[in-house]
Amino acid sequence: MKNRLFNLAALAGVSALLATSPAWAHAHLASSNPAANATVAAAPKAITLTFSEKLVPAFSKFEITMPEHGGMKVAVKTTLSTDGKSIIGTPEAALAKGAYKIVWSAASADGHKMNGEVAFKVG
Repeated sequence: MKNRLFNLAALAGVSALLATSPAWAHAHLASSNPAANATVAAAPKAITLTFSEKLVPAFSKFEITMPEHGGMKVAVKTTLSTDGKSIIGTPEAALAKGAYKIVWSAASADGHKMNGEVAFKVG
């Protein structure tokens, strides 16, 4: 019985600490250009993913694929913006009409890694 009460008290204490401790912020995708699921008339010369916090350059990048062509990769050069919150990609050649998927990975200063995808079309 004493062990059970001790365990319940310990659980309550840990729960209280977790509830009152500051939440660790992680970078999340705030916006993209082109926007998710958008159809753009002209092929973008640059693609930008903007995040909620600064990113670690060594672990933040994206690739562009063409799902309709078996996931074929499109050559793109990525860099971080001067404020460190955006990944900017410049395709090495103009994007043809069709569907594209941006497959990204990013890490914030707290070391938390995130992954995601953004789809768009060139019409």
